[in-house]
Amino acid sequence: MSQTITLNVNGQPREVAASEDTPLLYALRNDLNLKGTRFGCGAGHCGACRVLLDGHAVASCETQLWAARGKEVTTIEGLGTADAPHALQRAFIAEQAAQCGYCSSGVIISAAALLARCPRPSEGEVREALDRNLCRCGTHNRIVRAVMRAAQEMAA
Repeated sequence: MSQTITLNVNGQPREVAASEDTPLLYALRNDLNLKGTRFGCGAGHCGACRVLLDGHAVASCETQLWAARGKEVTTIEGLGTADAPHALQRAFIAEQAAQCGYCSSGVIISAAALLARCPRPSEGEVREALDRNLCRCGTHNRIVRAVMRAAQEMAA
């Protein structure tokens, strides 16, 4: 049964008309036109759909709207802007860490969650935090360098 559900997305209250069991991913992309969060596998295994939910990286394809109600949802669009990109976004550009770009938003979201809880991660901690994010282009080493670069910038 469809109803009006209010979500706090990127610091703004947003309303969607949907069932409470609708995946958050669908509301973000279809109702709120936030296309940066990608549909990948639909089963929470690839990381393309990751968003921050109260600061924790979650698979939005598996997170139902009822679980997001009353929490802060941050998408890639909420991290930075074209005029003021987030440190991770700047580092991804500098390290040329995105090839096709399909996985990038999910990877950056997962990295943002890591840096929020561990501002100075080791390379091993970065690799572990990004383990559930698949990149089929093979830019894993560039991605790790970008996260390490952003951590240094954010710590300075």
